[in-house]
Amino acid sequence: MGVSGKGGFLAVVAVVGRGAVLLADAARVVDFGEVGSPPAPSPVADAPYLPDVASPPAVQTEGGNHYQKEILVAVILALAAVIVTVVSAIYAWTFWKKARQALDSKDKKLSSTTKGHMLLPMFGKLNSMKTSKKEVVAMMDFSVLDSATGKFSENNILGKGGFGCVYRACLDRGVVAAVKKLNCCRQEVEKEFENELEFLGKIRHPNVISVLGYCIHEDTRLLVYELMQNGSLETQLHGPSNGSALSWYIRLKIALDAARGLEHLHEHCNPLIIHRDIKSSNILLDSDFNAKISDFGLAIYGGNHNKADLKPSGTVGYVAPEYLLDGQLTEKSDVYAFGVVLLELLLGRKPVEKIGDSHCQSIVSWVCFAISVLCGLCI
Repeated sequence: MGVSGKGGFLAVVAVVGRGAVLLADAARVVDFGEVGSPPAPSPVADAPYLPDVASPPAVQTEGGNHYQKEILVAVILALAAVIVTVVSAIYAWTFWKKARQALDSKDKKLSSTTKGHMLLPMFGKLNSMKTSKKEVVAMMDFSVLDSATGKFSENNILGKGGFGCVYRACLDRGVVAAVKKLNCCRQEVEKEFENELEFLGKIRHPNVISVLGYCIHEDTRLLVYELMQNGSLETQLHGPSNGSALSWYIRLKIALDAARGLEHLHEHCNPLIIHRDIKSSNILLDSDFNAKISDFGLAIYGGNHNKADLKPSGTVGYVAPEYLLDGQLTEKSDVYAFGVVLLELLLGRKPVEKIGDSHCQSIVSWVCFAISVLCGLCI
């Protein structure tokens, strides 16, 4: 540190880092009073007054420059980090969207072209496929079903239909199921298969049968359902037991269960579902005689349908007159068929019975005739 100056002026210069900084200068010149008037002479020193002595200019240090550079670099790095984060987020979102689209496309491809190959485990041998309502239907490996049914042995047949057979299957972990095997030799069979997956894949109700899985193998289509130990209502009513296992309490319970299932289709599904094939053989009974509606191969969504586009369908004895004669299809067609099922439960008669060699009588016409006779007797 050094002292410099003359006539009462003092400057202190300090060396900091690599540069010199002027710390203080020019003592005693504090107030000039009026403009142009010099201060009074010092009583101590008889030194001449030196006006307008300017202090040396402030010297900018290299340390200050370095600090400003650090701030600038920090700002640039922060902006770069923000830009990189935004670009990365956009790229990740784009990648996720493309991956999701590819996955959805793969699911659709699996549903139409897969030949029964396993992808993800369910019951040990299942994979999953999305339906239109985001529910999941499992896809099973064909070899698993082939083994579970004893190579589709006749000893495991639970029932036969127009398009195939239903087999008993023992899956992994002791799961017992029913497997419907459809041979897709006709377009109607493929449509039935698609309908079953479409409707049962999204319906969850205690009185509607549950589909556990499906399989596509060459020209064969297989559907896996929960097993209903007591078979169909038709078998119980018109089979070897001739309804002996069905008490009046159980018959009432079956009627209520079927009504609740039908109500769910008509009132709580959006859009509503018209089953189009309600009958005793499509009402299945579990070990406790809980009833569930099954077989959605002919089902359609409710709404305005073109008569020309609707092929007449259903089972003789259950088809509503307005649908049979005029092609008018509403949920009331299902209600009519359910009424026929109620008559079966009450009377134990088949929906259509032969009278003689060339004549048949429906249960509805029989009841109408019986009522007219009773009314005549009452009169």
